[in-house]
Amino acid sequence: MKRYSIFSLAAGALTRHRRWEPAWRTAQPRKAYDIVIVGAGGQGLATAYYLAKKHGVRNVAVLEKGYLGSGNTGRNTQVTRSNYYWPESAAFFDLSLKLWEGLSTELNFNIQLSQRGILTLAHSHHELDALQRWANAIQVNEVDSLVLSPEDIKRRVPLLRLDGRYPVHGGFIQPRGGTSRHDAVAWGYARGASALGVDIIQQCEVTGLAMQGDRVTGVETSRGPIGAGKVMLAVAGHTSVLAAMAGLRLPVVSMTLQAYVSEPIKPCLDTILLSPVVHMYLSQSDRGEIVFGGGADAYPSYSQRGGVPVLQDTIAAMIELFPAFSRLRLMRQWGGIVDITPDTTPLMGPTSVENLYISGGWGTGGYKAIPAGGDTMAYTLVHGAPHPLIKAFGLDRFARGALIDEGAASGVAH
Repeated sequence: MKRYSIFSLAAGALTRHRRWEPAWRTAQPRKAYDIVIVGAGGQGLATAYYLAKKHGVRNVAVLEKGYLGSGNTGRNTQVTRSNYYWPESAAFFDLSLKLWEGLSTELNFNIQLSQRGILTLAHSHHELDALQRWANAIQVNEVDSLVLSPEDIKRRVPLLRLDGRYPVHGGFIQPRGGTSRHDAVAWGYARGASALGVDIIQQCEVTGLAMQGDRVTGVETSRGPIGAGKVMLAVAGHTSVLAAMAGLRLPVVSMTLQAYVSEPIKPCLDTILLSPVVHMYLSQSDRGEIVFGGGADAYPSYSQRGGVPVLQDTIAAMIELFPAFSRLRLMRQWGGIVDITPDTTPLMGPTSVENLYISGGWGTGGYKAIPAGGDTMAYTLVHGAPHPLIKAFGLDRFARGALIDEGAASGVAH
């Protein structure tokens, strides 16, 4: 793999950038692999990369029914943060954020990480008290947080209305939170994995799981059967569909999650802002667009009518906090299917079906967890047992009643 540098970019400019080699190989499926990962999004690609990089397991295939990164990885609001409440979640997501901070160097690919902070607002004294406890809890977990007064918030976000229908009583910020470029993350991991020998096979839909008794032996695909020592599902909102092919029923509810992008304007918002009460969040991209979203589509009839009520509710919430944005034109919107568990904590690790592993149930947390998810699932696949950081995220927690309720910190009302 040719390393990118200022010198290679300069040399490329001399040839009008016509001689760059492809970022990853175009692989053809082989008859069998040690490990087959279904889903070439961030979680699947990161797992493949760490399998090859950290554990030397390179006989790996990543299968994607569309093109690389065409699912939720390529369609999200790009937030990276680790301000989760419970110790299990805080440890996992802060590992991810630490990996994010060195990822451009690790992959030799600029992921455009911008750590502008993520600010959560309180609209009542009661909510401010809850946010103060949240901030204290994550400080105990060695995660950065800082409680802010309304005056502090106004200095950081001058356009924010503090005295509207939902007056701002304060809030807290995680300064290390921020955004990154989702396409660059997918491409960087794909490039790194491919250079280490991983086969990334696009336009290859998995149509079934090959079984011998209660054991998975491979996958059936649109390009023929592929044998596998182990199979991992990393397919976001389609996890329950593929798991059902092995007779496995998962405790998830699938919902649509929408996001929206305005026309570009001059820089005016230098942080990510979240309001749990009016339930919306927004940031400004490096291109000047206001990127915003809200809760998952809890009512199917709304989605069947094109999601208009969800759109109206989210825009109304944004204008309540930022009246100046009322004249912006909406440029585009999109939606993706997310799997939400009863405790809004992911499902990770081996399943009751031998050789079948899952990285799913992410809700809205899958993107920010890409580096740690890949790292810990690679360990889990190699050792056949959960990595210590994700042991609490297994399916067995529902049988034991050991739920990790991150409903507040997950950022999604449902």
